[in-house]
Amino acid sequence: MAKPLTGIYIFHGNPSADNTAVDGRGIWEILKPGHGDGFFSDGKTNTLSGRFGLELSFAQRMQELQPTESIAIIKYSRGGTSIDTAAAGEYGCWDPDFQQGNGINQYDHFLAAIKYALSLEDIDGDAEKDTLILAGILWMQGESDACFGEEIAQRYQVNLKRLMDLIRAAFLTDDLPVIIGRISDSGQDPSGKVWPQGEIVRQAQADFVRLDGNAVLVTSTDNYGYSDPWHYDSKGYLDLGRKFAESLYNLLTQKR
Repeated sequence: MAKPLTGIYIFHGNPSADNTAVDGRGIWEILKPGHGDGFFSDGKTNTLSGRFGLELSFAQRMQELQPTESIAIIKYSRGGTSIDTAAAGEYGCWDPDFQQGNGINQYDHFLAAIKYALSLEDIDGDAEKDTLILAGILWMQGESDACFGEEIAQRYQVNLKRLMDLIRAAFLTDDLPVIIGRISDSGQDPSGKVWPQGEIVRQAQADFVRLDGNAVLVTSTDNYGYSDPWHYDSKGYLDLGRKFAESLYNLLTQKR
């Protein structure tokens, strides 16, 4: 996975802060390492970073599970973001009703990235129009909502459901599968917990999946090592991508 993964394409929308001009720029290119923190795009070229996300092992495992399928990933992410406006901090917020500053937030940048990605019809550069068949949503988030007070954490299930419903609506597919990664805690804080309300958010994630009908909760995160108090180590991220792929594949197989 340290080299390009032939036959797998990714559109990574330029990560942008709240209250900045709506962006979403990116290009379709063959998936390779570098789509982690520090990545950016100007819509003409991608500048890769020294980090990666779960997309690498996710795509490789999906290719193993569905060897005859073409795989394309649309990614938009920004580290440290919350869903709840009150937990936005300096990293950003996904609440569409965000009213701070000029009101532009992560959901706005996400919609712009989706619009940009879908407007580029030739994904693999063969001069022929490609058609995207939507397969699912991958969501690994919730830590920020677990560290700004119990009231915010208690709202997480409602906030998560609303956001997933809106993302599904953006793709015009109200039962699009959702794979959720359960947040976990390194314990590397003097208090013993990095995310003080983590258990509330974990329960909210489980409740969302239980009530949704087209969602799966990935729980292997509890077993991962950490590179710092907040992030899994490389082995953990690689396993997380594989678990997301297997969960999505199993959910898609059950629906057939």
